[in-house]
Amino acid sequence: MYFDNAATTVHKPEVVAKAVYEALISGQMGNPSRGAHGYALRAYRTVLQAKESIKELFHAGDAYEVAFTYNSTVALNEVLKGLLSARDHVISTTWEHNAVLRPLYQLEDDGLSVDFVHSDAETGILHYDEFEALLRPETKAVVCNHASNLTGNILDLNHIKAFCREHGLMLIVDVSQTAGAYPVDLSDNVITAACFTGHKSLYGPGGTGGAVVRTDVQVKPLITGGDGVHTFDRVFPHAVPGVFEAGTANIAGIAGLGAGVQYLLNRGAEDVAQVQKRLSALFVDGLKQIDNLHVYGDFSGPRVNVFALNIGEAESALVSELLWEDFGIATRAGFHCAPLMHKELRTEARGAVRFSFSLFTTEAEIKAALAALRDIAAR
Repeated sequence: MYFDNAATTVHKPEVVAKAVYEALISGQMGNPSRGAHGYALRAYRTVLQAKESIKELFHAGDAYEVAFTYNSTVALNEVLKGLLSARDHVISTTWEHNAVLRPLYQLEDDGLSVDFVHSDAETGILHYDEFEALLRPETKAVVCNHASNLTGNILDLNHIKAFCREHGLMLIVDVSQTAGAYPVDLSDNVITAACFTGHKSLYGPGGTGGAVVRTDVQVKPLITGGDGVHTFDRVFPHAVPGVFEAGTANIAGIAGLGAGVQYLLNRGAEDVAQVQKRLSALFVDGLKQIDNLHVYGDFSGPRVNVFALNIGEAESALVSELLWEDFGIATRAGFHCAPLMHKELRTEARGAVRFSFSLFTTEAEIKAALAALRDIAAR
């Protein structure tokens, strides 16, 4: 039984595998934007269709373009290092994954200033009042995780949008945990860039992802090389989306990602939300019945189906090992690349066991996981 979907979903819709297979086996896919013949044009149309599907899922209008990278980590590096400079100040949060933190720390070494909004030690809820307190004249952007990959808490993005709109700040959002699992709405054009990964709740292959970026921003390219068009220009083009897309695209992966996104669009947001809500209620209600178990996070409002817990004083690695060895249940133990969140929750010594669901998680699997946790907690 697989409960590590926050890391990557292993159960994909059949249409995803079919799209990847056909892209590889058809003998019809060339290199997009690297020719005017049919092979190149078919590949270009595949990429374009995937981009249009992502814009539809994120409610992104004409102000945005989609740039494909190989995951959200690459997208975040390209966006952060392309939009920020040494003289800037950034406000971020203690929810962040290392995919945000480490690029910010690199930029900090070059002169960028960064402050972090803290979280409640019990629920992980952000202290939203700190945003105003941290504001400086040189503040350039807010960089934040839409949902914590440790607690499953969802950011009050409307609050952050209002703050950024009032103060004229860029807003860069890591939607790795929400894309496909919870609505991401760019229709008001406030978000500067939403960075996503394909291999989680978009049900695409590994090595796919990207960013939905406003076309009016000035970006310094992180990676330069061929773009297939401006051959004689000494400087790599700075326009979105091409500034993020040097070199040859992962056509088969993008074909699979596009199929995964279309699968979600066909199912509809309401169906996805109902499945998530049903699975969450079943798991949370069961956890409440288990003695000697502590689950972290806020359960009073919207969330993604990511749950961090510990049993007694046991090391998270031991609990996760018992779940796998004794019950065949795959979970993630440790620190989940979220060091600041663990410090806030005071779990930096032993980490936490993380369960995470997908649309293919069954109620029977959840009941089996609850039975296993009851067994371990009683030992």
